[in-house]
Amino acid sequence: MRQHPAIALFYGLCFWGMAQLLALVFKHKPEYTLTLVSGCLLVGPFLAMGLYEVSRKRERGELPDMASSLMCWDQHIRSMAMLVLVLMVLELLWGRASLVVFAVFFNTGMPSTTGVIEAVFNPQNLEFLMVYLAVGGVFAALVYGLSVVSIPMILDRDTDAISAVITSMRAVFSHPGVMLLWGLLLSVMVLAALWPWALGIIVVGPWLGHASWHAYRGSVEWEESPEEAVTLGSSN
Repeated sequence: MRQHPAIALFYGLCFWGMAQLLALVFKHKPEYTLTLVSGCLLVGPFLAMGLYEVSRKRERGELPDMASSLMCWDQHIRSMAMLVLVLMVLELLWGRASLVVFAVFFNTGMPSTTGVIEAVFNPQNLEFLMVYLAVGGVFAALVYGLSVVSIPMILDRDTDAISAVITSMRAVFSHPGVMLLWGLLLSVMVLAALWPWALGIIVVGPWLGHASWHAYRGSVEWEESPEEAVTLGSSN
């Protein structure tokens, strides 16, 4: 980030714009808030791909630039398109499930924009809150498991989407404690960066993007062979 501040600032402002959109939806349509959060979980890793490219080039001793960062997906369009399709299906299912849970379990009427927190945490809506968090947690875990390694892997090795997703899930199941801790760190730091006015995300977003590349490099070890077989966690 220090070596390429303009690139970091660009992506930081993109993340900040996502946070402002989230705040706008929370103000006017609170029932869609967690649905949009799921969309951010979908868009965020793809925005971070440009940051992965910067870290990848620096690792190779090459000089990163904004153009290559923005267009790094161009050579991997087929694999990325397949992965986008899978994640979009999950996003649509999550959105539908969110509305169904609101309709079935919310007992005090649709919350107003001024009292959404009070309404959600009303004792009458305790069952709703538990179900909503459980359903959202399942979808968030799926998105995280599918994308935590797959996107940087596609960029790094130009592999197909199916192999990337399988490797990502293998990494999660091989080291669930480490992956849970990494996901928790991501969540806590992003939430902390949203106050006040989400200004912290301008720094935290790019920082976590670069860190995610190194997390991928630390969790997936490639054997030097024609097939480039992957060994997970052999030295971690």
